[in-house]
Amino acid sequence: MADRIVVVGSIALDTLHTPHGSAEDCVGGSASYAAFAASYHAPVNLVAVVGTDFPQAARELFGQRKVDTEGLEVVEGQTFRWGGRYHEDMNRRDTLFTELNVFEDFHPKLPDSYRSSEVVFLANIHPALQMEVLEQVDAPRFTALDTMNLWIDIARDDLVKALGCIDLLFLNDEEAMQLSGEGNISSAVRALKAMGPKSVVVKKGEHGAVLFADGNEPYVQPTVLLESVVDPTGAGDAFAGGFLGHVARSGDASAETLRQAMVQGTVTASFTTEEFGPDRLVKLPEQEIDARREVLRRISAWPFA
Repeated sequence: MADRIVVVGSIALDTLHTPHGSAEDCVGGSASYAAFAASYHAPVNLVAVVGTDFPQAARELFGQRKVDTEGLEVVEGQTFRWGGRYHEDMNRRDTLFTELNVFEDFHPKLPDSYRSSEVVFLANIHPALQMEVLEQVDAPRFTALDTMNLWIDIARDDLVKALGCIDLLFLNDEEAMQLSGEGNISSAVRALKAMGPKSVVVKKGEHGAVLFADGNEPYVQPTVLLESVVDPTGAGDAFAGGFLGHVARSGDASAETLRQAMVQGTVTASFTTEEFGPDRLVKLPEQEIDARREVLRRISAWPFA
C-alpha cells in the first residue's frame, strides 16, 4: 500500500484571464493543485484554510479525488483570493489583486491522524509556517518544500532554517540563483544542497525540469509538447504533487524513484494547463495518464522499462 502524503499550503479562489478566455472563482492555491495531482498515486491528507464563503461545490472536488479534508480549517470570513492576467506567450503574467483574507492568520494545525504521514509536502507558503508543520509531524520518511522569490526576499533566514530540515527542494532557476547568490544553476544547486536538502528540482516551465539527486548526475526531464495551453496556473504545484505522489506510492526515495517521479510530475502538470483551474486535473481518466507517459517515454531517456 502507498504511503500517505500530507500536503500543507494555500487554497484560493482565482480569477484568471488568458489569451483563451477568462474564468472567475476557480479553485486555486498551492495545496489544491498539489493534492489533486498526488491523489492519483497515494492517499492525501490536506491541511489548509478557507473562509465560510468557500463554495460547497468547490469542496466536493476534493471528495471526488478522495483527498482527506479533516485538516481543512473553515474560518469565518472570506477565502484567499487571487487574480492574474497572462500575456500572449503564457510565460509572463501580471497579478491583478491578492486578497489574503482568512489565509493571513493561517497557522497549520495537523490532526493527530496526519502526524504519522510518511511523506510531507510543504507547498508554497511562508517558511515559518512550513517549520510549524515540521514541528508537528512525527518521523516522516521524505519531506519536500516549495518556495518562491517573495520568501527569498522577505524571509530568507526562515527559509534557510527550513531547508536544513528537508530532503528535497523545488524552485525555478531564477529562484535558485537568487537564494544561492550564484550565477549559474550548477553552482547554485551545489550551494543549495549545502543548506540541507539532499536533492533539488529546478523547474523550467515549458522547458521541463532538472533533478539534482544526491550523488548522481543531473537528470533532465523534457516536458510534454501541447498544441494549446489554456491556463498554466498551478502547473508547478501539480508537478510537485505528482512527483511526491509517486515517491509515496513507491515507498522509497532512491535516485531511480526520483527520476521516475520527474516523469509523473511532468505528465500531471501538462494536463493541468489544458483547462481553466483544476477541472481537467480532477477528472483525469487513468488511460489518458498512461498514454501521455508513453509519449514521454518515446521522446526522453525514460527510466521505466
